[in-house]
Amino acid sequence: MLTKDISQSVMKKDHIEKVAGQLPYVSDVKLEDMLYGVLYRSKVAFGKVLSINYPPLPDGYYVVDADDIQGDNFVKILVPDQPIFANEWVNYIGEPIFILVGKELAILYDLLEKVDVQMEEHEATYTLDEAIDSMNGVMATHEFGEKPEKITEVEQNAYQIIEEVFETGYQEHVYLEPQGMLGIYEEDEIQVKGSMQCLYYIKNALTSALACNEDEVRVIQSPTGGGFGGKEEFPSMMACHVAIAAQAVKKPVMLLFERSEDLEVTTKRHPAKMKYRTALDEKGNILSMNVELFLDGGANTGLSPVVLQRALLNSAGVYKIPHYHAKGYVLKTNTVPNGAFRGFGAPQSFAGIESHMGHIARVANMDPLAYKRKYLVKQGDPTITNGRFRDPILVEEMITDLSTIINYCQKKDQIAQFNRQNSRFKKGLGVSLFLHGCGFTGSGERDHIKATVKLIKSEDEKVFVKISNSDMGQGIFTTLSKIVSQELDIPYEKIQFPYPDTKEVPDSGPTVASRTTMIVGKLLERAAKRLKEQWQHGVIQEIVEHYVHEEMIPWDEENFTGDAYPAYSWGVNMVEVKIDILTGTVQLENVHAGFDIGKAIDERIIKGQIDGGMAQGLAYGYMEKMTSKEGKIQQRSITDYGPPTSMDIVPIKSKLYDNPYAGGPYGAKGAGELTLIGGAPAIQAAIEDALQINFQQIPITPEVMIEILNKKEGEAGD
Repeated sequence: MLTKDISQSVMKKDHIEKVAGQLPYVSDVKLEDMLYGVLYRSKVAFGKVLSINYPPLPDGYYVVDADDIQGDNFVKILVPDQPIFANEWVNYIGEPIFILVGKELAILYDLLEKVDVQMEEHEATYTLDEAIDSMNGVMATHEFGEKPEKITEVEQNAYQIIEEVFETGYQEHVYLEPQGMLGIYEEDEIQVKGSMQCLYYIKNALTSALACNEDEVRVIQSPTGGGFGGKEEFPSMMACHVAIAAQAVKKPVMLLFERSEDLEVTTKRHPAKMKYRTALDEKGNILSMNVELFLDGGANTGLSPVVLQRALLNSAGVYKIPHYHAKGYVLKTNTVPNGAFRGFGAPQSFAGIESHMGHIARVANMDPLAYKRKYLVKQGDPTITNGRFRDPILVEEMITDLSTIINYCQKKDQIAQFNRQNSRFKKGLGVSLFLHGCGFTGSGERDHIKATVKLIKSEDEKVFVKISNSDMGQGIFTTLSKIVSQELDIPYEKIQFPYPDTKEVPDSGPTVASRTTMIVGKLLERAAKRLKEQWQHGVIQEIVEHYVHEEMIPWDEENFTGDAYPAYSWGVNMVEVKIDILTGTVQLENVHAGFDIGKAIDERIIKGQIDGGMAQGLAYGYMEKMTSKEGKIQQRSITDYGPPTSMDIVPIKSKLYDNPYAGGPYGAKGAGELTLIGGAPAIQAAIEDALQINFQQIPITPEVMIEILNKKEGEAGD
């Protein structure tokens, strides 16, 4: 039975099965007559398919390609530019051309090596810089803020103009379970099971590809070993592959990725380039700021336009900047498509704006934190899109509290003294301030998602949660069950939450955008309240609840104005590092974090989100390096890529600040994405504080650090 304080932790719904190793993931499934699939992928970045010659196929082995597609040969997402099977042109190394299907994987891989595909190779665009130079492949663009002529007028009266370019690289999701999908043929329907975040994204893609009715497709989530956005849009393509193959051979078809294939061909966090032009007065005060933002979309549009929106909405950070203007682009390159990743464009923007504000602070001869505090938004202030920050903002209190906890001023003095006394080792302290909007941008929940949830009470008084949202380790089986249990005032154990199946659950929207607890949880709270009012013992009852849009300043997507989000979560990170300047290695010393996520539905789950999210964010800033050379991802193993281990991360001292939001269940707001965003800018600021050098990119790897230190030493020698 739950206590009255919903934040008190309980055992996770899937705890026992996971700890015991009994939870069957999609790769554990074995069906009679099940076949495996392997994909033939393009070996060139941009070219035309001239001919394909197959080796003789043994009995029971098949080729499935674009000719087997009954519907449209594209993955239905936003723009129809991503082929299911490329049958004419290929646009990146790794693009699927066909799938070989058969009983034994070893035989399939041997056959794959014997296929002869003749290609006419064309000149490709490999880098974001090349795309910016030509500006020929603009896949999306947005612009908003002060008129450019007003910015020019302000700049003409400025004392100083600061111009900077900031770059961020790829980031790989490194979910524990690689991508996997199973297609099952039945006479009246095609079933797809797998590791996924968004069941109805997949269902919509399948009805388009199979040219069938909705009731002829069934999508079921298997236990999912991590997602972080990497299993948002990408599984739709895999689902099409196995469904088309299963339909063609009329047998179950399993498609599983080895880690090397997963690293090479799945979506990544978009590399970005941000150009800042900021006008200052003689005291270092900001008069205006102009931001130009470029995202590398890769070869296909995917969800990049939405990622661009998020990046732009976060481009001014947590600051009230006078005379602000921003413009952004998604540009096409002939590289692996980039897509959703925890934070969805915000990590790039916050890495850039936090760096830029820190650098301006040094120009103004001020402590970076003190400088940033001058520009913090406050309750009632307009957002950069002329919406409104309606709810209390606790960032100032969080800064004061964390500064007291770590003795900020004393710590800065101790670090300065340490650095004066040591030539090889240097210490630094960095701070990042950040926010994250909760839910879909603007009117997306009302106009596009239109979420619906269902509760079913059985005769034996159990209550079943019927929603399409996926638990992929973040704990929604537990948190949403707690909300329903608390509202019904019945034991937590009586709430049942089976893995979602589109034959059983309504479309409650995708498991993305820090929306699940706040948006879907609120719907479940309302549904539970209605069920409690109507409760009848021993009777099956069903309650359906639909999303109702909160009245705000209307969102104008074309002009990028209005309230982008119903609520915001906020964070402060303080990171202390020690650097060996001979090797460029960075050692984390202390990590403190404060988060306002409204009300925690389960404190232990939130603490887990904080630890995991901050580890990802910190590593994005100084460890994780992924590169593409002539269109091909160079890292083919987790070791090559270099995510953090337990030896790299120190205990994270985090604190939650209670600031309930009326529109969320029990006051909850979004949490999952927020926890990643501040890590990279905080560690960059700490490295800069230690070395007294400005960096214009992340990750700041040892190689980057040594190169800049050597350059500085050379300049000093001159």
